[in-house]
Amino acid sequence: MRGSLRLNMDWLIRPSPGFIFDRQLVMLSLTLMAIGLVMVSSASISEGINIKNDPFFFVKRHAIALIICLVLSIVVLQVPMARWQSFNSVFLLISILLLVLVLVVGREINGSQRWLPLGLLNLQPAEVAKLALFTFLAGYLVRRQDEVRGKWRGFLKPLAVMGIMSILLLMQPDLGSVVVLFIATLGMLFLAGARMSQFLSLVGLGIGLLLFLIWNAPYRVRRVTSFLNPWEDPFGSGYQLTQSLMAFGRGGWFGEGLGNSIQKLEYLPEAHTDFVFAILGEELGYTGVLLVLLLQAWLAFKALHIGQKVLLGGRQYEGYLAMGIGIWFSFQTVVNVGAASGMLPTKGLTLPLVSYGGSSLLVISTAVAILLRIDFEWRRDNMQARQREAG
Repeated sequence: MRGSLRLNMDWLIRPSPGFIFDRQLVMLSLTLMAIGLVMVSSASISEGINIKNDPFFFVKRHAIALIICLVLSIVVLQVPMARWQSFNSVFLLISILLLVLVLVVGREINGSQRWLPLGLLNLQPAEVAKLALFTFLAGYLVRRQDEVRGKWRGFLKPLAVMGIMSILLLMQPDLGSVVVLFIATLGMLFLAGARMSQFLSLVGLGIGLLLFLIWNAPYRVRRVTSFLNPWEDPFGSGYQLTQSLMAFGRGGWFGEGLGNSIQKLEYLPEAHTDFVFAILGEELGYTGVLLVLLLQAWLAFKALHIGQKVLLGGRQYEGYLAMGIGIWFSFQTVVNVGAASGMLPTKGLTLPLVSYGGSSLLVISTAVAILLRIDFEWRRDNMQARQREAG
């Protein structure tokens, strides 16, 4: 029994020995995508009938996005990490231009101007901006590591870049993406060895700005107050959260069964996007919720583990980037699950690889492909080094 447990733990912690690609990361990502396709199929039927008189309208679009994701991932896998490091500033400038462009010609949905219409898909520049900032930060931390650790100027430069992107995001408005950028930037600077005084100052500044932004926007104040006590106004500001909590309550231990959700029948808004986790809880119960949470935690752990091992192996750019991706995945999962379960205010962030949303799927699958490439190059170089030693 103990030997079997140790074997299983080795399989989790020491991924894919002898393989040039991390098969666990591939299977984990495909499993989450498959769960997402099934849950979007179940949660979006009523919405599809209501909008396009087609119960499979959103399923078709989600399936097309997944196919594009797989093709794009194969392409990204062929790009050496040295290329990402060389062009990270160009990628950042492109993402900033997209954030400006969406404010000029973007499509407005539910009062937010966040999407660029591209035919089959609506591109959300905020998602591209996340990956672009992390690739830039990883390069900056390699180039200016001593400056980041020793001088306030080196610490504040990446914050200025994040500040420009945050202003553009708040004009959409999209506070959720700003919070993700802030937390991931904070984490990457901390890992790079920023002084504790700098770190604590940034935390205090971030909390202060967040409170100001919430207080300055009445709809954000309503979100916070409804989050604190949604049952005070269950048919007004607390409606979405109360319906989400009802979904979890109906699910129990093993759920009502796949396809048997009541809340998805136009009771719970955004059932296939931001609140797909609530529908999952209603149909698959606590066991389904726990399974998806474990898979998401495993995905974040894989990213952090890859970052740690390549950092220890002397690959700083790849290590910082993988760590940033891991922080991004874990924090976005916490916010999505926390909003659906009433532990955090609603922020409009998707559940990685599960929620409906072409832009999020494309960017997150690209990030996963980058993780695979980082791990591949590390394995390849180690294998070549061992062969040289043996020869």
